Amino acid sequence: MIKRSTLENLLEEQHKDAFFWSKQCCRLKPDEAEDVLQMAYLKVLDGKAKYSEKSSFKTWLFAIIRFTAIDHLKGNAVFSSFDDLENEVAEESTYQEKNYEQLLAQLPARQSEVLLLAFYHGMTLEEIAKTTGLHIGTVRTHYARGKAGLKKLLLKEEV
Repeated sequence: MIKRSTLENLLEEQHKDAFFWSKQCCRLKPDEAEDVLQMAYLKVLDGKAKYSEKSSFKTWLFAIIRFTAIDHLKGNAVFSSFDDLENEVAEESTYQEKNYEQLLAQLPARQSEVLLLAFYHGMTLEEIAKTTGLHIGTVRTHYARGKAGLKKLLLKEEV
């Protein structure tokens, strides 16, 4: 079992990437990301989540953050009316300048998630599989389809 001081050091080393990942898991809402990250850190430090060293610490931590965010978002689900959704879609389509977050948001959630973990966080497909709890073949499929979808979106933007 890892000592608490070692866990604290590992969490501190990964904090920047962990916050960015938490923000991605919380639909880019920084306040929710902070709450999720704090809950994930508490799980780690209180021993509710135990690091068994079967994967890298970062992979393990990102999985905890992801599942904590899923639980948090389920508990705070907000439903919109169809009119609100139509207005949001209309506003989005008129916005011309799109950054990578907006392009990734246009992809299916799994594809976006896999691409973020691969490109921004530098994880291998095997690490992504462990983080997301998906089979490696499924991760490869989402990775390939996500890259193809992102390429289409980027080419569409250039026209």
